[in-house]
Amino acid sequence: ILSQTITGNFANVIHGLNANHLTDQVIQRSKRMILDTLGVGLLGTSTEVCHKVTQYSKIYSSDTSSTIWGHLDFRLPPLYAAFVNGVAVHSMDFDDTWHPATHPSGAILPAVIALSEAFPQKKKISGLDLLLAFNVGIEVQGRLLRFSSEARNIPKRY
Repeated sequence: ILSQTITGNFANVIHGLNANHLTDQVIQRSKRMILDTLGVGLLGTSTEVCHKVTQYSKIYSSDTSSTIWGHLDFRLPPLYAAFVNGVAVHSMDFDDTWHPATHPSGAILPAVIALSEAFPQKKKISGLDLLLAFNVGIEVQGRLLRFSSEARNIPKRY
């Protein structure tokens, strides 16, 4: 049975998370992380690497599109919007980090925002739903990091 495996247990925990699990402290910290990530991402839109991935990604289009931070003139399919915005966040390496080294918000927030914009107008998600999705992403990343023996060895390699 899947639920008796580590992966199954992990999936059950993540699937069982809901907005009631977001304490006031988690909400406040999440908002601060999101604001910081947006600020770093907007600053990162001026970097050379962000300009390159933006130019590269302009060849893609779809019926569904998401915002490219700092650009009012075009949008991209959600996958590429998340990619470009994620590159912007991480391009100057000012985004948040954990030990061992990983940058949680730079991977999670651009994907969550791009996906939230892809929902049809009549099915738009709430701010609380966005906070929950962000925190589920953070939780998944944190648990995967703890499962990884490679991650524990990172400090020894540097």
